[in-house]
Amino acid sequence: MEGLFFNVDGGYIEGIVRGYRNSLLTSQNYSNLTQCETVDDVKLQLGPAYGDFLASLAPNPSTSALAGRMTDKLVAEFRYLLAQATGSNAKFLQYLTYGYMIDNIALLITGTLHERDTRELLERCHPLGWFETLPVLCVATNIEELYNSVLVETPLAPYFKGSLSHQDLDELNIEIVRNTLYKNYLEDFHNFVCTNPDFKGTPTQEVMSEILQFEADRRAINITLNSFGTELSKQERRKLYPEFGKLYPEGSLMLSRADDVEGVTLAVSAVADYKGFFDAVGLTQGGGGGGMGGGGDGKSLEDMFYQKEMEMSKVAFTRQFTPAVVYAWMRLKEQVSALSIFVLLH
Repeated sequence: MEGLFFNVDGGYIEGIVRGYRNSLLTSQNYSNLTQCETVDDVKLQLGPAYGDFLASLAPNPSTSALAGRMTDKLVAEFRYLLAQATGSNAKFLQYLTYGYMIDNIALLITGTLHERDTRELLERCHPLGWFETLPVLCVATNIEELYNSVLVETPLAPYFKGSLSHQDLDELNIEIVRNTLYKNYLEDFHNFVCTNPDFKGTPTQEVMSEILQFEADRRAINITLNSFGTELSKQERRKLYPEFGKLYPEGSLMLSRADDVEGVTLAVSAVADYKGFFDAVGLTQGGGGGGMGGGGDGKSLEDMFYQKEMEMSKVAFTRQFTPAVVYAWMRLKEQVSALSIFVLLH
């Protein structure tokens, strides 16, 4: 079914994205990028992929200006794809914006608590996480009003309802709020690709289910590691784990009971990839490392997760008739931006 359905508008969208992929950096570009010493050097290496979006930048622009233009290109191309999509494909693409919406709302909540300037907050919001009623959130005079606005006026309302109350929206709980929203979002997105008649039993379900399971597991592992030494209780921690993934349910239960890194290592040991990550960065029993680790080659646990995500994104491009290539393309574009900024800051 998906082959026929996706060829109506999805095949066209897939063709556009594969064309976009041709503008991604080559291995040589990446190698050259790591040798850059100035913003102009980085700009030169990005030229083939970003063209006119960087051409109008002044010589030796600021890092933020360069990053802004890179984001502008991603946003422009994604919005063009969204404008071409219909039906289930349009809904799929809309799901890709919800993570940005969550980050924007968390930013506005934090800014409201600290009485930051409304215009400054809105300027810092990611364009892909923008929705028509977003500025309304800044009008709230207190957190309860903000909560009511979010609950009623945003696409994320279902992720708040039944999970969060206005009492949760304070500075101490902002990361709990963010992780709760992401948990609900990932579960909803996973359910969508697994049950939607146009995607069920197709490459879209296969590719995206694997990607979303990986993201659910990564979040559960990171939440656990970051909770050590904090006031977050084991019961509260468990509520933040997405209820699907390769670790769910047994591994998730073990994570919720973990008291230290060794407990986390034991919880993930049944999944070969994750065990390999912990082995590589020295987080296995007796391996030392502590925290997020650091292997002999200097890679951290987050580096290992990041590398795996990029590999999965590249594999997605080997499949046909699936909007999963849009997700993969966005992750790869963000990799270019992240690496460019990392080079300039280090």
